[in-house]
Amino acid sequence: MLIRKPSSIVFNAMIDPDQTTNFWFTKSSGKLEAGKTVTWTWEMYNVSTEVEVKEIIENEKIVFKWNERTVEFIFKSLSNGFTYVVVTESGYKETGSALLGAIKDSTGGFTTVLDGMKAFLEHGINLNLIADKFPKEAIQHGN
Repeated sequence: MLIRKPSSIVFNAMIDPDQTTNFWFTKSSGKLEAGKTVTWTWEMYNVSTEVEVKEIIENEKIVFKWNERTVEFIFKSLSNGFTYVVVTESGYKETGSALLGAIKDSTGGFTTVLDGMKAFLEHGINLNLIADKFPKEAIQHGN
């Protein structure tokens, strides 16, 4: 995803929960730092997860482990001062159709995160994409 901001701003939005809560989780136990474990919470879904930060290269890369998978965010600075963000996730244990479903869910989830990040950083808008993805009433009625 291309984000029309310098890599320092985009990178900081991922490590600083005061920024990240505008487009991903609702609460964090702290800023991302190499070697540190933080808890991310999505209060609207009553879900939390532990995130173990494996590597941080300022303005370039964030690697963390969660739910037995490794996630890598790469921030590529472009000549026009913008940033191209690439997300990969590895360590899947599933096979066959379960693996395809897990990859589909992961791809969709990270796409939603990057879409929300782009809207927030470029336009100052919190689109509530994560909060609105699975509204309780719609899910309870099987919609």
